[in-house]
Amino acid sequence: MQLIDGKATATAIKAEIAEEVKKIVAAGGKRPHLAAVLVGHDGGSETYVKNKVLACEQCGFKSSLIRYEADITEQELLACVARLNNDDDVDGFIVQLPLPKHIDEQKIIEAIDPRKDVDGFHPQNVGRMAIGLPCFISATPLGIITLLKRYNIETSGKKCVVLGRSNIVGKPMAQLMMQKQWGDATVTVCHSRSQNLKEECRQADILIAAIGRPGFVKADMVKEGAVVIDVGTTRVPDATRKSGYRLCGDVLFDEVAPKCSYITPVPGGVGPMTICSLMLNTLKAGRKE
Repeated sequence: MQLIDGKATATAIKAEIAEEVKKIVAAGGKRPHLAAVLVGHDGGSETYVKNKVLACEQCGFKSSLIRYEADITEQELLACVARLNNDDDVDGFIVQLPLPKHIDEQKIIEAIDPRKDVDGFHPQNVGRMAIGLPCFISATPLGIITLLKRYNIETSGKKCVVLGRSNIVGKPMAQLMMQKQWGDATVTVCHSRSQNLKEECRQADILIAAIGRPGFVKADMVKEGAVVIDVGTTRVPDATRKSGYRLCGDVLFDEVAPKCSYITPVPGGVGPMTICSLMLNTLKAGRKE
């Protein structure tokens, strides 16, 4: 069993990006600029945004953080998006999800200029990704594909099962794994209504768990020698930790790991790669590709 170290891989990629940025600036080019919009004080979102700002520093990017209280109106947030769309200094920006209940998330996503949509959530980017055209690919699926490539894990012709059908991970992941230039695999998508779920998972050469239920994937769902990618990050109360919680994946790691050829840990697997992919997308936006 080999551990897929997302943390080390992300560190290496950020160093490569920093070198690239040095060259761009030395040649008289513009330093890439990522802006993040944070609404309210959700603990998870605060952590993510803090890590994104930190990653910008490591990559040599300029970064801006725009904060609003949770009672901001939808109109005010749309006005902020319009300002960022029209700001030539900002190459890419994200509006951190989830948003407060009174704001229509989809309306906000669709208001973002697709050329600055480094999260890859705009329908235009999603549609282009689905038919294999150049676009910004959603950060978590891009991070997973990057890990598979960096570890030279064979995906072509393999049976891949994606557990979960969210717009952010499950659906784009299945699309990428299916496409010739990315995964070139045979893909099955399973979800909460799937029948024979255990049997489906047991057939997978590559199992990608993105169902959002801690410890859902157990040893009897994984075949010997499978590659297991755990996307889950659920905060579980833990009195022994200073933070009062620990991060738990969708896979029962200790039970599943001995059966795998490769497996990602939680934390330190897919998470760091998500932020790293956002940096890759920002570099791409800065280059106006």
